[in-house]
Amino acid sequence: MSQPALQIQVGVLKVTIGRSFKKSRDYYTLIIIRSFRRRDDTRKESHSFNTVDALPMADVLREAYAWIKTQKCADAKGRRERDDVTANQSNRSAREGRPPPWRS
Repeated sequence: MSQPALQIQVGVLKVTIGRSFKKSRDYYTLIIIRSFRRRDDTRKESHSFNTVDALPMADVLREAYAWIKTQKCADAKGRRERDDVTANQSNRSAREGRPPPWRS
């Protein structure tokens, strides 16, 4: 994940959503981090959680899930529109007796 697509933070919990494109599909990954302060006042991050983190983590994950679901719908709409444009170009080329633009 080179650039995070989105970061959601609630209190000490942070979810980073990564987005990658493989085999003509978008994939989303989640990284969940809990930040804390040590006795010497240095800030640290951990991937382990306490029981008091369970409900806030559920809220953060629910928000992340909703964002990903919205993005997937937008991705699908974009693919459909792209496919429609490609099909229309192909049909127009066939009617005019020309090869499709990607075969020129």
